[in-house]
Amino acid sequence: MLLIHPPVAKPSEPPAGIARLAGMLARYGVEHAILDANLEGLLHLLGRSSPAEGTLDTWSKRAFRHRDRNLAALKSPGLYNKMDRYRRVVRDISRAIDQVSPPGISAGLVNYEDRDLSPVNSSDLLTAAGRPEINPFYPYFRARLYDLFSKKEPAMVGVSLNYLSQALSAFSMMGFIKRDFPEVKIVLGGGLVTSWMSNPEWHSPFGGLVDHLVAGAGETRLLALLGLHVHEGETALPAYGFFPREGYLSPGFILPYSASTGCYWSRCSFCPEQAEGNPYLPLPTSRVTAELRGLAEETDPVLVHLLDNAISPSLLDAIIADNMPFPWYGFARIGPRLADLDFCVALRKTGCVMLKLGIESGDQDVLDEMRKGISVQTASVALKNLNRAGIAAYVYLIFGTPAETEASARKTLEFTVKHHRFIDFLNLAVFNMPLCGKKDHKIKTRKFYDGDLSLYTDFVHPKGWGRRRVRIFLESEFKKHPAVSAILKNDPPSFTSNHAPFFVTPHRTRWVGSVNDKIKSG
Repeated sequence: MLLIHPPVAKPSEPPAGIARLAGMLARYGVEHAILDANLEGLLHLLGRSSPAEGTLDTWSKRAFRHRDRNLAALKSPGLYNKMDRYRRVVRDISRAIDQVSPPGISAGLVNYEDRDLSPVNSSDLLTAAGRPEINPFYPYFRARLYDLFSKKEPAMVGVSLNYLSQALSAFSMMGFIKRDFPEVKIVLGGGLVTSWMSNPEWHSPFGGLVDHLVAGAGETRLLALLGLHVHEGETALPAYGFFPREGYLSPGFILPYSASTGCYWSRCSFCPEQAEGNPYLPLPTSRVTAELRGLAEETDPVLVHLLDNAISPSLLDAIIADNMPFPWYGFARIGPRLADLDFCVALRKTGCVMLKLGIESGDQDVLDEMRKGISVQTASVALKNLNRAGIAAYVYLIFGTPAETEASARKTLEFTVKHHRFIDFLNLAVFNMPLCGKKDHKIKTRKFYDGDLSLYTDFVHPKGWGRRRVRIFLESEFKKHPAVSAILKNDPPSFTSNHAPFFVTPHRTRWVGSVNDKIKSG
């Protein structure tokens, strides 16, 4: 079996979902291979000859001239001491990729857009499958797949599709496989596919191309398709041996790890996990800490990325008790534990360098309407405690929710400005209502995209605080405030939170030395 991670997604670390699937296949003795076509495809585009000199502007000439140097720089810790140089390196790499893409297609390190084809339209995805040669990655994946299949043609190919930026390339690859290797069965799964299939109106439009669609964690279903019986919910240690660990664009290997699926809170209004009916399924904390230690010894990461929607309080307690020997970061909910300074200090001592926090709003009424289960006061105390403990805060705010007004948004601005010294990074988002989420009869919805695979719906804001007004407020007022503007300049372009921990000055000494040395020294 061949497992494929298609372009385009952040090439900073390997895909955790495929690693977990590979671990399960290995456990049951299934012969398999892994293809990170995202990393390989992007590097292939960067290795292509540059367009004729006369057709390039000054920026593009510089981008092509410094390709190799810039790629090496992204893997060097020294680059992460200088944000201005980092920004230039990332933008130059993206520029070079875009310049070798066909007309009408804009590709980069983290994006893929086609002027004529939409990833939320099933007919466009099937067009991409029927004409794979129009995809800029076609020369790469045609040669790569022919090489792999000539050695041993797999009976089945699994494609993991998690982001819209991967969709058109994923379907191009599947179309090529189905055309040139019609006997190979194609299995399509991943987070985006799970969201599609959770829509009550879902009817698969991909018959004839995709042989099997898988929603949710795919280990049980995948092995069942191979004729093997697996107990529901059974998992195995993720396997990273097939991945090019030194190839990713980060200053060392980042180990991604999921300790759970779903969300332990799962009560927020318009929560995608709740809307899609995804249950919370955590691994036992003792198993998590044991697996993390084992994987750290095997892969020697510079950073562990905990992928849970929110790291549970019990897992945070277990991490502290186990005294993990590596730097780590992930999402956590605001709550009583983070309001305890001693607890935050203990987290820092066990390696926590950054926490991502979904504070969402600085207006308590909005938080209550959203059923976030947090208070503005607790968020204030938590931010100060994390700062005192030496843990960076990557704060997420969302604007334009049904409960928000312009006055509410200004309260969020006030909260941000008041706490600017304790916020290291900011992510600002405009609210999108999940298509299959909770329907409020007071809210009138309307079509968002011209596509049958859209995950969101537009709506008439009940308080007149529509998307246009929200965007004007963000651009003309919120982002223009000097305190906010200074925070936004900290955010690493393209890689955002995946690279943010490397920019947290007080923690840079943590990136020096081997995890294995720390484990051996106790």
